[in-house]
Amino acid sequence: MSNDAAADASITRLVLVRHGESVATANRYIGGHRTCKGLTDLGVRQARALRDRWASAPDFTADVLISSHFPRAIETGDIVAPALGGLPVLVDPAVGEHDPGPMVDGMPFDEYVRRWGAGPDWEDPYQTVFEGGETMSAFHHRVATALHAIAAEHAGRTAVVFCHGGVVDVAFRSFLRLSIAGGFELHTLNTSITSFVRLSSTKWRLERYNDSAHLVGLT
Repeated sequence: MSNDAAADASITRLVLVRHGESVATANRYIGGHRTCKGLTDLGVRQARALRDRWASAPDFTADVLISSHFPRAIETGDIVAPALGGLPVLVDPAVGEHDPGPMVDGMPFDEYVRRWGAGPDWEDPYQTVFEGGETMSAFHHRVATALHAIAAEHAGRTAVVFCHGGVVDVAFRSFLRLSIAGGFELHTLNTSITSFVRLSSTKWRLERYNDSAHLVGLT
């Protein structure tokens, strides 16, 4: 990040951390908030690696820690928090991952493909991605509203948000004023760091994306 940004105590910064590897991903099932079983052993080690990185070489001072309500995000936040001043991790469901809906939450991917085909059209923001779940438009609105609210509530401070790949995607689309679906694809790594700085009421700057230096050498 720039020296100017680090030196300005009045700056509003959002630091987004994707959770560590989840049990849902490892076991290949659709892991919504109803069926999320937290982190794998590798996911725990990823979170510990980030904790150790920030404990030994902090590059900002956190003012507030926020997590989605998914166990995998809360667990990541709880592991990393001691390196960020031991602040409490506040839970905000509004920064949760896309809600697949109760019908498919917990369903194995292979079973979903057998029933409904290769998958939804993620580029159509108004299509029901999973039956009974959020549209991408509704997901984008929920998350973007939450991120802007966090920035407003914690103006002049640094908020660290333990969240999800989809939330990082919405941050890009909302802060950088891009389309709400399609156009590009992100591959946000587990426990990677993405940060944005608010320059004005309508302008944001991307400081970094997918910073995962702490994972080097981690199998």
